[in-house]
Amino acid sequence: MARLINMRTHELVKAELRIAGSSLAQVGRELGISHASVGSACAGYSRSRRVEEAIASKLLKRPEEIWPERYPTMERGER
Repeated sequence: MARLINMRTHELVKAELRIAGSSLAQVGRELGISHASVGSACAGYSRSRRVEEAIASKLLKRPEEIWPERYPTMERGER
């Protein structure tokens, strides 16, 4: 599976986290991992359901809303 790097989404997530009073670094601290690992998962260089769920939780969203290309659905005819 090819990695989908989306810097636009990555920057929007960082901005939304700041507005929500958090950051990628804060998510990393709470998960006990480096902020670089969180950033990598956010941008799409790596995948981590745990990181994606933590970020989504901070933004009061589901990971599927933030990264729909990472979560194909049968409704869209994707597998």
